[in-house]
Amino acid sequence: MTSEELFQRLLQENAQATVDFDSESDQLSNELSERKALRRVAGISTELEDISEAEYRSLRLERVVLVGVWTEGSAEHAENSLKELAALAETAGSQVLEGMIQRREKPDPATFIGSGKVSELRFVVAATKADTVICDGELSPGQLRQLEDRVKVKVVDRTALILDIFAQHAKSREGKAQVELAQISYLLPRLRGWGESLSRQVGGRAGAGGAGGVGIGGRGPGETKIEIDRRRIRDRMAKLRREIAEMKVARDTKRQERVRHRIPSVAIVGYTNAGKSSLLNRLTGAGVLVENALFATLDPTTRRVEGSDGRVYTLTDTVGFVSHLPHQLVDAFKSTLEEVSGADLIVHVVDGSHPEPLEQVRAVHQVIDEIGGAAIRELIVINKVDISDPHRIVELVNQLPGSIPISAHTGFGIPELLHAIENALPHPEVEVEAVIPYTRGDLLHEIHERGEIFTEEHRADGTHVRALVDARLASALERFSA
Repeated sequence: MTSEELFQRLLQENAQATVDFDSESDQLSNELSERKALRRVAGISTELEDISEAEYRSLRLERVVLVGVWTEGSAEHAENSLKELAALAETAGSQVLEGMIQRREKPDPATFIGSGKVSELRFVVAATKADTVICDGELSPGQLRQLEDRVKVKVVDRTALILDIFAQHAKSREGKAQVELAQISYLLPRLRGWGESLSRQVGGRAGAGGAGGVGIGGRGPGETKIEIDRRRIRDRMAKLRREIAEMKVARDTKRQERVRHRIPSVAIVGYTNAGKSSLLNRLTGAGVLVENALFATLDPTTRRVEGSDGRVYTLTDTVGFVSHLPHQLVDAFKSTLEEVSGADLIVHVVDGSHPEPLEQVRAVHQVIDEIGGAAIRELIVINKVDISDPHRIVELVNQLPGSIPISAHTGFGIPELLHAIENALPHPEVEVEAVIPYTRGDLLHEIHERGEIFTEEHRADGTHVRALVDARLASALERFSA
């Protein structure tokens, strides 16, 4: 298809999508309605449950001011990064009041932003009556403490914000365990509380004239309250890792079963909110929750698909990626992300309506490299063409050779995508001719599912088949060779 033909098709798609949108009533699933009903309400704090009894302040996001540091790239890139932070904050249930960007060579080692900007930030916080500042980056424990001491409100970094969204959206037992592990891995070096109450010690003597501490077994140098809680957190982390490892066994068993039966697997990946779940629903009717929000999907969903040639493969919807995805999440979600690293084909969904789609592609490739999926064949899909500028889509197709423009919402380009997926999947290599007895319908079923049939004819002595199959199935068919 030429660029001009593609442009004309995109113009028609845009016009049709507008008509469909005007006439279509939004049908939200019960699950989505429940999620909306549980949104945080401004003025009512929803705090994450603290795993210790210490006086630590849990994450609370209500009225927020955003702060970013622009160290490289264009001003537009810095603004888009802050807009993404605003979208993340709103997904977490916050009301964004103000956003500030500072141009610096590198973040200030003490406060992330310079001292002049700290004073300006403190004024903005007081004027807007904000209760939280969110920084567009990962702060060190020292930066977090100093900035908080100066602006006098809670300070949260991008990593803590993403972890909080994951905590709200996790549904499965495995997803919840993975998120909790990531959260407390992040929390461990950042434990702090009000005043000196956390320096209380257990054990030791009560004083020079005292009666001797807490008695036998309680004497000695003792532990501070923070040390006790750090120990409890490490114990909890060890327990979570054991639980995740046990759940991984079940996931591995299912994957090995697919490998044993030579069922090809396709992993749908992409930046968060690129439309991966919508695509899975369009291709398989999976009924997965779809929401125009970041990180709506955390738990992977796998569905079986039968191609036009009769071959069966699986499609898996995965968690969305994001720029500067916290390492704690990558580590905690290793078992889930193995669905990507073990796939035969990666379908990489790109949001064609986003102002910086190539930046999103770069961020996704970075995570795929991290989890060991760089060598897997990739098929790039440019989604949301129904709400995008046709000129921009044509330009993107030229910038991403071999990419396919689609709309998961309207179905535009889906036949071409299905054809491309079938062509990209590994094909059986052994050609066989066999007469399958009518008593061995199981073998015929396997040929249909895993092979490519050229001819099939039902005769008196059985079903005559000529097909391409894998080596294991070819071995099973040897005794029935024609």
